[in-house]
Amino acid sequence: MRSLIFGGTGYIGRHVTARLAADGLDVTGFARNPDGAGTIKACGARPVIGDMSRLDDVIALLEAQDAVIWIAQLMLDEEHRVVRAMLDALRGTNKTFIFTSGTSLLSERTDGEWSENTYAEDDAFVPRKQIAPRLAIENMVREAAGRGVRAMVVRPPLVWGNGGSKVISDLYHSARATGAVCHVGRGLNVYSNVHVEDLADLFSRALDQGVAGALYHAVSGEANYRSMAERVAQTLGVPTRGVTVAEAIDIWDKFTGPIVFSSCSRTRSRRARAELRWRPSPDRADILEECANPAYADEAPRDLPAHVRVGPRVA
Repeated sequence: MRSLIFGGTGYIGRHVTARLAADGLDVTGFARNPDGAGTIKACGARPVIGDMSRLDDVIALLEAQDAVIWIAQLMLDEEHRVVRAMLDALRGTNKTFIFTSGTSLLSERTDGEWSENTYAEDDAFVPRKQIAPRLAIENMVREAAGRGVRAMVVRPPLVWGNGGSKVISDLYHSARATGAVCHVGRGLNVYSNVHVEDLADLFSRALDQGVAGALYHAVSGEANYRSMAERVAQTLGVPTRGVTVAEAIDIWDKFTGPIVFSSCSRTRSRRARAELRWRPSPDRADILEECANPAYADEAPRDLPAHVRVGPRVA
């Protein structure tokens, strides 16, 4: 199967690209520059360099592919435009299109408190205003199954593993910025999580066995932010500190503070386990072990997430 991956140079994308290449697929990765092309090659795939703003050229790449996997991140309005154009180009071909969303869509702001609410793939929910446009994109993808596209959505939770988790890196950043590892409020809010290699396995299974129109979660565990902050603080030898949402925005950014660190997002992967026979590895189940990974002690400056930068940027 010939597969084209957008976002293959990012954290999740690198692992998915490497996994599909290891599966023996003919994998091409879209890159914006020679450095990105080198990353794609290192994952065992063939790079193609392009410019996402030249949409006609990007769409032309789809013709030679059997499957398109979207793991890139754009500003939501731009993401809607690009994904819609891709789905239109694939209409009637029965080719595969996998769109990567995220369970921040399901998050509910609790200001550091626990919530009992938890959602399987097709449970009803009301999205928060800031992230609601993502649900429209998900629905557009799933509805394309009725127009001759084998389209589906993967909605990961907090992703960790191999020293690359953005959330864990942000906990380390808070220590560098304030002298303490920060959590919002009491830090009892929970995010479900998955190891990045188990997530890559889900993509592999979705590509092979996934059902058109489906939505798949990928959950192997959950932890509250205070426990994670305490493990990072123990590793660094610094205290922890509860902060307000306003302080969280100053420490991180206008998305990460109120949407990620101030919220609960608890999910279950009922459909993925039943339909894809997906089972995360028991050897990759403890996110607290990852919180002590020395890779996160790097002093590199923190980059803003692509979806909060000014202007559309591919992750």
